[in-house]
Amino acid sequence: SIKMDLLHSNGVLIIQHLQRDYRAYQDFLNFMSHVGDPRNIFSIYFPLWFQLNQVVGTKMIWVAVIGDWFNLIFKWILFGHRPYWWVQETMIYPNQSSPCLEQFPITCETGPGSPSGHAMGSSCVWYVMVTAALSYTVRWKDKSAVTLHRLTWSFLWSIFWIIQISVCISRVFIATHFPHQVVLGVFAGILVAEAFEHTPAIQTASLRMYIKTNLFLFIFALGFYLSLKLLDIDLLWSVPKAKKWCANPDWINIDTTPFAGLVRNLGALFGLGLGINSEMFIMSCKGKNSCKISFRILCIAASLATLQLYNFVKIPTHTEYLFYILSFGKSAAMPLTVVALVPYCVHSLMRTTEKKLN
Repeated sequence: SIKMDLLHSNGVLIIQHLQRDYRAYQDFLNFMSHVGDPRNIFSIYFPLWFQLNQVVGTKMIWVAVIGDWFNLIFKWILFGHRPYWWVQETMIYPNQSSPCLEQFPITCETGPGSPSGHAMGSSCVWYVMVTAALSYTVRWKDKSAVTLHRLTWSFLWSIFWIIQISVCISRVFIATHFPHQVVLGVFAGILVAEAFEHTPAIQTASLRMYIKTNLFLFIFALGFYLSLKLLDIDLLWSVPKAKKWCANPDWINIDTTPFAGLVRNLGALFGLGLGINSEMFIMSCKGKNSCKISFRILCIAASLATLQLYNFVKIPTHTEYLFYILSFGKSAAMPLTVVALVPYCVHSLMRTTEKKLN
């Protein structure tokens, strides 16, 4: 439509301005784009928060998974283009004088562009963290504590918006999103996170509930995809565009395809359910050691160190279906490690040490 073309062309002008005038901040903006990567939720934010507060950690995974699932469905409905390929195919520029947008190794996302998954994932998980931190200060009653709560409230929400704006600018800077796509992503993420503030049932969900939720999310997404395919609507239309217009074929990663994100999230939710409903979790995180600061610190350090090792596990990409299966397994192993395996090992180590001392 004419209005959408106008929105896109104005977005291209903003991208050109950022790439021209913010060149000195390139490294910082690329870093902020990595900060907004939804995969960091499982490898950094979740291990930290789950060992500090299991309620917040559990909510974080649910928010991240459901938020990314909604992001996928919205992407399939909205058919949003990405700047780095749109400028090559649009007909609104005269005499084929399309603007030149610089690309980076993290530019060539293969899924549709609206809403931004990075902006949505970042806003939903940081919303959970900020509201969780403020829940501790809101209980303070005396006047000095109320003043401190207000200062803390202002500080934390300022940090929240600084991070969200930085992530949004970074995604626009690398020409992987238009400005309206990142704005939509931020507010969609906040809505999903706020919805889970009023969904306490996730804290007592059984393994059967986790499996049912996984099956519903998968069947709905697959059914939606197949239904539109029967109507001759290809929801993977963006993948060939990304491959065609990416400046470097090596920057194309199967891990950015729509189904790769779906499988990764379903694996993480299944791993969380498996871990929380395991005997190892009950023995360690519900035992007497769970209240000890030393136990939590050791769990955080061991979880973060162990999850970094998962980065060295490279999943073969030559067979797409094999990649999805192995990606599901790897994603499930990460929360299972944080929730059950690491706490159980730390618990056993501490118990053995206590016996020796006695």
